[in-house]
Amino acid sequence: MDLKIFFSAVDETIIQSIDDISAFYHSVRINTHEMPSYQDADIAIIGLEEERGTLNNQGAASAADEIRSKLYRLKTGTYSYKIADLGNLRNGSTLEETCLRIKEVCNILLAQNVLPVLIGGTHDLDYGQFMAYEDLEKLISILNVDAFLDIEESDRLGVSRQHIHKMLLYEPNYLFNYNQLGHQSYLIDTVAINLFEKLYFDVYRLGLLKENIHEMEPVIRNADMMTFDITAIKSSDAPGNANAQPFGLSGEEACQVCWYAGLNEKLSSAGFYEYNPEYDDDHQSTARVVATMIWYFIEGFYNRKKEQNFKSNDYLKYVVTMDGDPNSIVFYKSKLSEKWWMEVNYPFGKQKYARNCIVPCSYADYKAANDGELPERWISTHAKLI
Repeated sequence: MDLKIFFSAVDETIIQSIDDISAFYHSVRINTHEMPSYQDADIAIIGLEEERGTLNNQGAASAADEIRSKLYRLKTGTYSYKIADLGNLRNGSTLEETCLRIKEVCNILLAQNVLPVLIGGTHDLDYGQFMAYEDLEKLISILNVDAFLDIEESDRLGVSRQHIHKMLLYEPNYLFNYNQLGHQSYLIDTVAINLFEKLYFDVYRLGLLKENIHEMEPVIRNADMMTFDITAIKSSDAPGNANAQPFGLSGEEACQVCWYAGLNEKLSSAGFYEYNPEYDDDHQSTARVVATMIWYFIEGFYNRKKEQNFKSNDYLKYVVTMDGDPNSIVFYKSKLSEKWWMEVNYPFGKQKYARNCIVPCSYADYKAANDGELPERWISTHAKLI
């Protein structure tokens, strides 16, 4: 299919004044006059101009070009990029049609092993991002970074605050795990938290994330898609959002999350939503923060180690004996990156593809097992396999 029918070109005025030869702009094929080739690209940038899902953050439709204007002025990193900017996706006649267009475009890119990076628009558009995985015939895990859980039922909040339940109830069901990072407890109904816990989904409030962001790396490493709501970043660093909160991630912490996500070899799509230029300050600080987040995500992507062959000599294998069920847990440590994984055995009768599921973990999990404790990550994963 010719994707150009879905896209409008990038406004040339955004990039025409960039004369720095080391600028990121010079390393990207951009749709200004014609659609660039994407089949041989590693990453495809897609601008979104849809905002009909929000009741109070109108203005998010113009986010993509503001982000581009900052991103393309950053310096090129240390790698040779193969990135195509496809332009801005044209809205459908309805919000639902726009989501279907996102699904179709992302599905085509995923089939070509091209990673879509969606920028702009409102958070409910991640539903289209999610639906793109339907035809891949695999279970996926979602990483969502947001101050809210977006599972409210009140009609006065709009679709952008109610979209998560659509993914949870989607048929056919191919959602294996949902990881929520950075929510703020005083903004969340406890009923929603209880629902996530009953489903054995991993929910990490802001305080836990900030307390030890490095312990979040295994959570991020287990995701197939990332969806990042700018509301998760505190208003002093990212004021460009109608729902900006005084507390949240710092810009540096948001970049750290994106770096980890880029490094994740499983992760095959990313979306950055809810930035609104109309609420930004005179220096477009939020656009600069989001652009830097995307820059770190891309740098992380090009630093991937392609670590998945646990039988190779690139791994150290540790077997920890336990007093009970399981009677032992197998851990793997990469010699290249020093990252950890552990085996979680399938319950009896549930071995569809293998005897064990290997999931990312941390040294803290290995240490807990050595102390005779069953790691929480092992318990949570085993419960999902039942």
